[in-house]
Formats: sequence, structure tokens, C-alpha cells
Amino acid sequence: MTDKLGVGFTMGRGGGRLGRAEPESAGDGTKAQIFAEILSSGPLSRTEVARRLSLSQSTVTKIVNPLVELGYLVEAGERSSGNGRPQRLVRVARDVHNAIGVKLAPAHVTAVLTDLEAGVLSRMRVSMPPGYSPEYALDTAAAVVDELLEAAPGARERLLGVGVGLGGHVDSRSGRCVYSGVLGWRDVDLAGRLAELVGLTVVADNDVNALVIAERWFGEGRDSDSFAVVTVGAGIGCGLVLRGEPYVGVAGLGGELGHVPVQHEGALCSCGSRGCLETVASDVAVMRRIAASGLECASMEEAVVLARQGEPAAVAAFASMGEALGRGLAVLCNLLNLDKIVVTGERAGAHDLFGPACEASLEAHGFSSAARDCTLIVDVADDYLWARGAACLVIRDAVHVSR
Repeated sequence: MTDKLGVGFTMGRGGGRLGRAEPESAGDGTKAQIFAEILSSGPLSRTEVARRLSLSQSTVTKIVNPLVELGYLVEAGERSSGNGRPQRLVRVARDVHNAIGVKLAPAHVTAVLTDLEAGVLSRMRVSMPPGYSPEYALDTAAAVVDELLEAAPGARERLLGVGVGLGGHVDSRSGRCVYSGVLGWRDVDLAGRLAELVGLTVVADNDVNALVIAERWFGEGRDSDSFAVVTVGAGIGCGLVLRGEPYVGVAGLGGELGHVPVQHEGALCSCGSRGCLETVASDVAVMRRIAASGLECASMEEAVVLARQGEPAAVAAFASMGEALGRGLAVLCNLLNLDKIVVTGERAGAHDLFGPACEASLEAHGFSSAARDCTLIVDVADDYLWARGAACLVIRDAVHVSR
């Protein structure tokens, strides 16, 4: 079990370990909301923060001033406000602390060292053998963390911790991987074991939940309080922000869109069930349909090339994938009446191939105005954005962002 980070912690001297100070009395959610607003839109005055978040000036001051004292925020000059007194600005103290994010994927481990604004300072990617074990993954992650820290003088002393993201059901409170179909793991103590290896505080979560934080703070979700991030690739992932807060459900399973059953007695899914959305709207579905046509195709990269060359079987495979994905997105819109859906992940770059069918299907299956109420955005993300999201897990916990 690893220590939970939070404002009220000060940097210790034990290789990035943190020591506890007295907790703040302000609500964790409000504190996180204020920090995230300054992080994504700063520098801001206390008055601007209060106005943007519909909070009282006294509440903002009560939260911001301790954050300044603890070194998470810094004063950043003044801004004239017309005839009144100039307003003092605050911004995130980006250089005071660092975080590391690690993304565990089926073929590689990716890691980044960031500042407190999640700006990437350095990065690494290590190829992994097929079907690698949890032990091998954690040993590799530990080596990558050490290498990133060795290459950045002083980073270990400034480090808030290490965040780990992977596909599957992760209990973010304990840092355990309950089940990952894409990696074939069950009941793996990710955070505890990696913390032992690196001597640092470690937090772990589902990779899409981590990506949601990155999109909320730095990406397409900055101006939306009700959106979903849907990842398309080897599987279908989904993370949710509802009423301005991440929603993960009672056990961290909120948003498992890829495992919504859509076909009775359909194809076998990596989770062990049949007919999940993932079986008809992911890379696996495209490759299966191409193989059934008799067309030779060795990889998804080749499938993309064939489809763009107009090969009918490949074109049809991506159109079928898009139609199925659109039905899945309609489920989200009909249930939650979202403002925005961000489609990202390894296969987002092939949106030109599956996008038209996806959008038509979403419109066809959306109830009433649900599809039209929702803006569909494609954000082509690389592996480093996933790792940056994992680093945001650490930054989130540093300001008590609710889980």
C-alpha cells in the first residue's frame, strides 16, 4: 500500500518520498477544481478564479494562499483591472516539482518526466516481448524511471511520485491491476511492487482515466464539464467527466464501453465474454473481417495502407468498424447526453477510413437530439500523451483531486 499524495505534503529527503503535514480544511474537490483551473488557464487572479468557478472570493483565497505557501502555486505579477487596483496573478510553480508517468502497452513501455504543469522534460520508450509478465514489466518500468531521474539532476529530490497507466480494471485506491485483458494479467500489485523497486511513491489507474485528466487539463476537454474520451485501437476504452468531475464508478469500472454487449453469441472478447463492442469496433475486428475476405494482411498498418489504396475488403472492414463504433458512441450520448466525445488512441489516425461510417451510425442511433447535442472530436495521440496522462495521476493526487 503506497502513501496517498496531497497538498499538505512537503518534499522529504528520501529519494522523492513525501512527508505528511496537517491537511487543509477546504473541500478536496474545490481545491482540485481551483488548481486545475489555474493549471490549464493561468496565470489568473484570485478574482478571475472565483468568477470562472462561481466561487466566493474568500473561498478562493482560503485555498490559493496555502497552495502558494506549499510551493504548488507562485505569484506571477499583476494585471490591471480598469479603474480598480491591479490584481495579483498566480500560476502553477512548474519547476518546483516533477512527476513521472509510465504507460504499459502490449508492445512497449513508454515513460515521461514532466514538470508540475505536465510539460514533458524527457521521454523514453522500450520495446517489449509478446506476452511479457508483470514482473518483467515492473522491472523494465523501474529501470526506465531510474534512467529518467539519473539524466535530470535534482529531479529525484523534486519528484512527487510515479504514475502508471494500463488498459483494464485498476483499483486506483490500492494501485492493483484487478484484470487486464489486453495484457493477460490478474491481481497484480502494480503500485506496491514498483514502489519497492524504485523507492518512490507510486499511483496507478486505468490508462484511459489517466488520459481523461490530460484532456481535461490540457486538451479538448478544457472547456467542457461533460465529455467522454473514447480510445480506439487494440481495444475500445472510455473515460468520463460528468459535471466537471471524473466518473469511474464504485469500483473503478465506470466507462467500460468496450465491454458493452452488442451481439448475441458474437465473437469471443479478450474479457472472456462474447459479442462485446470491442469485438466489432477495434483492430481485432478489422483484421478478422479482412482475413475472412481472403485478402492477405499481416498488420493493422498494412490494413490502413490497403484501405487507403481502395482495396474493397479493407475499405469494408474499416467501414464496418466505424458503424459499430458509432452505435457504441450513441449509447454514450443516449445515456449521458454528453457535450463532447474525444476519439483518440492508436487508431485515431485512421479516422478518414472509419469516421464517415461512425458519424452516420451515431446520428442514426442517437435518440432525439442526443447525437446533435454532442461534438465529436478526433485527437490523434501518441504514446507519450498516454504517459503524460499517467504523470497527471501524480499531479492530481498532489492536490487531492477526487477519484
